[in-house]
Amino acid sequence: MENPIQFLKTPVAVVGMGMSGESVKRLLERFGVKGNKLVCFDDKPGAADYSDPEKMMSERKPATLVVSPGVPLSKDWIEDFRLQGGDITSELSIALQFLTKERLICITGSVGKSTTVSLLEAGLQKFSPYSFVGGNLGRPLADYVLELLDHKRQKAEYVVLELSSYQLENFAPLRCEVSAITHLTPNHLERYADLDEYYRMKWTLPERTDHLVVLNSHGGDLRAFAKGRKVSAQVLWTDQYDEELTYLHLDEAKILGSHNQDNLAVTAKIARELSWPEAAFQGMKTFAGLPHRLENLGSIAGVRFVNDSKATTMESVKVAALGIYERMDRKSQLVLMLGGKDKNLPWHELKELKKIQKLRVVFFGAVAERAKELCELPGDCFPKLGAAVASLKSIVHVADTVLLSPGGTSLDEFKNFEERGKVFGELVKKNFGR
Repeated sequence: MENPIQFLKTPVAVVGMGMSGESVKRLLERFGVKGNKLVCFDDKPGAADYSDPEKMMSERKPATLVVSPGVPLSKDWIEDFRLQGGDITSELSIALQFLTKERLICITGSVGKSTTVSLLEAGLQKFSPYSFVGGNLGRPLADYVLELLDHKRQKAEYVVLELSSYQLENFAPLRCEVSAITHLTPNHLERYADLDEYYRMKWTLPERTDHLVVLNSHGGDLRAFAKGRKVSAQVLWTDQYDEELTYLHLDEAKILGSHNQDNLAVTAKIARELSWPEAAFQGMKTFAGLPHRLENLGSIAGVRFVNDSKATTMESVKVAALGIYERMDRKSQLVLMLGGKDKNLPWHELKELKKIQKLRVVFFGAVAERAKELCELPGDCFPKLGAAVASLKSIVHVADTVLLSPGGTSLDEFKNFEERGKVFGELVKKNFGR
């Protein structure tokens, strides 16, 4: 394996000591960039060699900054460094240069990219188990490189990366075989001058794609933004109603939610164009979703339970409830569990859910009474999630669906949404006998 790191100007400063920062630091050290050639910076005191950028720059005088995605390149001291001729790179930029025969697939989007990447991973596990999946979701690409160097893994046939707009800002050498954009909707406007700048950053991914770009026809502002924009790769649009994918019977997939059916169509389109085997499509169809994001917990006593604990906005609650209702038998009841801790949310927006004919709401947590008052949906209130789940035994019937899509944060009762989702699953098993 060649050593691209030999071309880095030293000293090198790793800026931001999260997962990617720690990983690229290990990779740099593996190739002899250490001692007085390497320094680390993080805003959090004690997390790195320096937490004062001016002190680091004056004392260590780095020639290269390896900047983590969470650190804006617009910071004054980084911009001054660039204007003075300093080199700026990233963990992904360094690690990518170690790839040789791996086929690179990259996914971005305002929402849905983690699910899409995970669906691709579920397909790859069925026929290419040594493929690597990471980036913004999961492990840094530098981890893959280090494991190859240390003979701890085989070379991957495919490398799949989830890429945020932050990562795309600082990924100069990126060229991929296949890419996809799942959705464009306003996000991260605290970092970009306007919405157009944010969308243009996302669009740099298709511009760096050599073979195939797949775009979601139901991707929010994506179709309007893409209109008239040209890229060298072939561009294919798709969604859950794509007639070319009908033979795959994607509507039988385990994953829930209409928007996730569109994400599944994106992955199936990629797999079809790359001639993946039938087993890959079966793997994607059996993927139940990411934990706590419309996670299908299965059926107990004929009642389906869905854990969407991560839903802490009104839009995410509406997408979850309406998406599941769309595919339900109209004779069955949807039981929606709303609550948690309030963050001054516009609960009145949930009045839209009145269109669901057989809807039963169970409110819980610190915001229960306020949420009920503002959304004007009928239902009982409970102070804790445990009591709310216990109450379900008297109101659910065979073929009903119980959806935990709380809207509020978890911090009134739990450490985070993950703990809330885990406890929800445990309470379901406890109360429904499995």
